[in-house]
Amino acid sequence: MVEIRTARLLLRAVRPSDLDDLHAVLSDRTAMRYWSSLPHASIDDTRAWLDDMIAIPPAEGEDFVIEHAGRVIGKAGLYRFPEIGFILRPDHWGLGLAAEALTPLIGRAFDVHGLERIVADVDPRNVGSLNLLRRLNFAENGFAERTWLVGEEWCDSIYLSLERPNPT
Repeated sequence: MVEIRTARLLLRAVRPSDLDDLHAVLSDRTAMRYWSSLPHASIDDTRAWLDDMIAIPPAEGEDFVIEHAGRVIGKAGLYRFPEIGFILRPDHWGLGLAAEALTPLIGRAFDVHGLERIVADVDPRNVGSLNLLRRLNFAENGFAERTWLVGEEWCDSIYLSLERPNPT
């Protein structure tokens, strides 16, 4: 798997040694507030999640951990083509790091993987992620109620997409 370097980040393949750092993100109630599952209650939950991330067949998806200053702070990618997803430690929110990580991944989705569009499913209460995707030129194209049952709470979805740019 390739590594992608940006001005402040390294995006790379997940490794078993990332378990503790990923668990710090995936067990954080704030980070997981609008995720499609509850915060991980145990390291075993995160280990199973990490194993699934490692096992993604290259023809089906491409997911990266995000390193900042030598430490894993989250993940971004297309776990299953064409759906994009990302999560960061809350102490790294608001610094432009998610946009910095997603920008080259969007380019790869179109240029390397040949996708015609990228889609996202976002909880409408997740204003930060919605604003980020809009800044990256994603357009809203649908809304559905009660799409995710997370614990005992039903959550809604706003669907967004980004079409492959037309060559000029």
